[in-house]
Amino acid sequence: MFEDVELSSLTRRPGVKWNRAAPGVLAAWIAEMDFPPAPAVREALLRCAQEDLGYPAWDGRPEEIPLRTAFAERMRECHGWVLDPGHVREFTDINQGLQAVLAVATRPGDGVAVHTPAYPPFLATVTGMERRLRPVPYVRRDGAWVFDAGRLEGELADGGCRVLLLVNPHNPTGRVLRRDELETLAELACRHDLLVISDEIHADLVHRSHRHVPFASLSPEVAARTVTLTSATKAFNVPGVRCAVAHVGAAEVRAALASPTHLYGEPNTFGVAATLAAWREGDSWLAQLRRVLERNAELVRAELPDGIGYTVPEGSFLAWLDCRSLDLPTDPATFFLEKARVLLNDGRSFGPGGEGFVRLNFGTSPTLLREILGRMRDAVD
Repeated sequence: MFEDVELSSLTRRPGVKWNRAAPGVLAAWIAEMDFPPAPAVREALLRCAQEDLGYPAWDGRPEEIPLRTAFAERMRECHGWVLDPGHVREFTDINQGLQAVLAVATRPGDGVAVHTPAYPPFLATVTGMERRLRPVPYVRRDGAWVFDAGRLEGELADGGCRVLLLVNPHNPTGRVLRRDELETLAELACRHDLLVISDEIHADLVHRSHRHVPFASLSPEVAARTVTLTSATKAFNVPGVRCAVAHVGAAEVRAALASPTHLYGEPNTFGVAATLAAWREGDSWLAQLRRVLERNAELVRAELPDGIGYTVPEGSFLAWLDCRSLDLPTDPATFFLEKARVLLNDGRSFGPGGEGFVRLNFGTSPTLLREILGRMRDAVD
């Protein structure tokens, strides 16, 4: 399933990842894996298509949407986090969830602290909604990506910051924050009265020897100021089903999102079916996937061109590559596209700290990954 992904079938896919790659170019950019979804997910989608495309049973009764209970069950089983399903809401994707929360909880001019480099649509959301971006850089220290708590404290000192936007596991570095690091962030959030919006979409892809800790699980006080955003779409590779959930621990935000009732839409039948199947029947497939991704992460280390800095990610299928020491005639994304015929994400789109970097997606077969890395080596040599 994971070893037999063929390039010929990938290039025929209509989706954005391979559609945007010109003939002869290998796509290793957008955060979408090349593997087919878990069998349980595919079967659930087929049943929907074949049996019933009418109004869902929860139509007009959002409290009956089964995702709410399923999310609570998964958090309890996977992380020991006991939560109230009544505090869970649905969105089409993480970006909509972020925008909805910012719309009801902040005003133009409010500051939003973000660890950078950062997922480009999040940066576009903050600036596009006229909120002030307060970057808190991740820096590479002793072979690991870390954030400067003192720098964050400085960004919060003037009182103009309303929100901490946390991405954990982090995109693009793949860093998984330890409990003590999360507790430092929580202490700052409480002291400065911040709303925390925690994107945890890569939580199911944490590699062995690391552990994901939901931010809201730290304490009831922390949960009461946190909105947790997540989805099955990354780990189970179904981004097109457009389904995400939010645990809205902040009561005032929860109340603001409740009315008007249809402003943010409702989940569709396919998205709910895929998510339920993933969370309730997909864990054996997921365990196999994680082993493949861990091997691929090491393969990147072994076969990267000399001169490119790389810290093996602690979660996800994304590699954040430091190309600043290479003597390239142009930015690294353009260089590897033109010289290696490999499409990567340009680090500059990830905001402060992205200059001279590229993001490589290693969520593909080892054979194709070796071809990608081989092309990159040949281009540099």
